[in-house]
Parts: sequence; C-alpha cells; structure tokens
Amino acid sequence: MNRYEEERHQSLFHTLDPDTVITLVENALGIHCTNLCRPLASYINRVYELEHEDHSGLVVKFYRPGRWSYDALQDEHDFLLQLKNQEIPVIAPLILTNGKTLGRHEQILFAVFPKCGGRSYDEYSDEQWLELGRLLGRTHSVGASHLPTDRITMVPHKSTRGHIDYILKGNFIPPDMTDQYSRISDTLISEISPLFADVELIRIHGDCHFANLIYRPGESFYIIDFDDMALGPPVQDFWMLLPDYMEDSYAEIEIFLEGYETFRDFDRRTLRLIEPLRAMRFIHYTAWCAHQVAEDGISHVVPNFGTREYWQQEINDLADQLDRIRSAHEQKGNF
Repeated sequence: MNRYEEERHQSLFHTLDPDTVITLVENALGIHCTNLCRPLASYINRVYELEHEDHSGLVVKFYRPGRWSYDALQDEHDFLLQLKNQEIPVIAPLILTNGKTLGRHEQILFAVFPKCGGRSYDEYSDEQWLELGRLLGRTHSVGASHLPTDRITMVPHKSTRGHIDYILKGNFIPPDMTDQYSRISDTLISEISPLFADVELIRIHGDCHFANLIYRPGESFYIIDFDDMALGPPVQDFWMLLPDYMEDSYAEIEIFLEGYETFRDFDRRTLRLIEPLRAMRFIHYTAWCAHQVAEDGISHVVPNFGTREYWQQEINDLADQLDRIRSAHEQKGNF
C-alpha cells in the first residue's frame, strides 16, 4: 500500500458515518436494522451499537487499518468460536453472509457481535476467584490445542524487543534521554529473558484485567475483548487481576489456582514471571501510546506523553521494577 492509499484508508476509517455503518452491517448479515447507530468508546477501533429490527442489540467493530493483519484477526475470531463451541462464556463474532466472520469496507476490516451487557468487578470474593480460575483454566485448555498464525509471541526478546525498537526508531523520546531509556530496557530484556526459557506458550487472552471481565447475573463471568490475543505464558492471563504484588496476593493466587487446576495443570514455577511480565507491560503500554501518537497525532490516554517528565517517570519505573525482579531472584535463588 503506498502512502496515498494508506492516508485514504485512514481517512475512510475516521469518517465512517451512520448510513455507511448501518448499510454495511445490513448487507453483511442480510438483515434490516433500525436507525440506531451509537458510537461506543474505543481507543483504537471504531465501534458502534446498532439494533436489529427485532430490537436485539448488535455491536460492529471496524478495525484500525495497519494494526492487525487479516490472519491475525482471523486468529482471534477462530479462538473465540472455539471457546464458544466449548460453551465457555465469551462473545464470539457472528457469521456473515459471506460465510466468514470478517467483512471488508475497502481496506477496512470489520466484524459484528451480539450485544452482551454486564458489569465489572474490581474486587473479587473467594468464590469469584474460584470461578475466574475455572474460566481461565477452561479457556487455556482450548488455547493450548493449537498455535495462532499471526499473533505476537509474548516473551522479552520478541514482543518487548519489538516494542522498544518501535519506540526508539519513532523518535518519541527527547534525544538526550534516548540512551538512558535504551540502556535500562536492554538490561531488563537481558536479565529476564532466561526466565522464559522452556516456558509453555499457548494462545492466551493477553490483556486480562478486571475491565475485560463482565459479570451477568444468573450466568457467570464473561471474558471479553480479545484484541491483544497472543502466544504467551498462561500466567499472563491472571497476574493483572491480582490485588497487589505477588508476595501480598498468595491467598488469591491459591484460590484462583484451585479453580484453574480443576480443568488444567498450572506450572507454579511460572509465578516467577509475574514481575518480569509487569515490566514488559510498562513497555507495551508505552509503545501502545506511541502508536496512538503516530496514527492520530495525539495520545488519548496519557496527556503528558512525550514530555521529559513522562520519559523520566518511565525510566524510573523500569529501574524500580528491575530492582524488584533482582530482589525476588536473590531471595528465591533460581526460583
């Protein structure tokens, strides 16, 4: 795609209008919709709530051009359909009239989902920790069945290395701070990479925090938003749910794993990856913000992104996290 085509498709993405959205969904599903077309909050994609003429709700997601390949999105949809077929509570895309889950508007890919309401919890009871363990144990049993085609591999020398290279090559950091950021991030990768040797990597959600779990009364927790699906260690999918650092979350970990191991064995040695994964998350989020700036000209999430204060805080946070990882290593030897 040349620069003119790229800018044109970006323009189409940002100027989607209700008539276009409704017409595309009607044609894709072979249905009639009401005139409802309500934009929903999304930092990356364009998402709209629609209504079938029978008054059931629909959600259409237009994927930002350039973020995912067709194969990467198909990986996500295949995973969701496999989970749904195993009666695991997810919200899978609908099959379109073309027999696929992905539609296309010029070079913009889109998918349609049934609307599924629910509420989020940011604190869980013991019974809910058990339920979350069972949910993710079942999810990972399906995730381990085969590998994705075109998803990132969540290990330091691959995904994190790619994020750092993107940040450094994009000139997002003040020139006199670039070396400092490069040194601390390189040191981090060098020290944590050996911890990932021989660790099982499966299809995972990749971004499993409380906002991506919704509870439906009388049903169960649903796990939603698989945009960041990855090939990675299973522990990635629950450490962000913990209320605190690992040493202060042992009770929650044990209850969660009791539920998890009802359906799938868990390698407890991989708990040592929690703090390295937290550091990787810092870098992932910074790269995510950098992508927002590069594509939109502004960051919608971090108002001070790109300032000296921002980058100094990032450098300090990575240094503090590296100290925490080293301290844990010294206390537990080789884990």
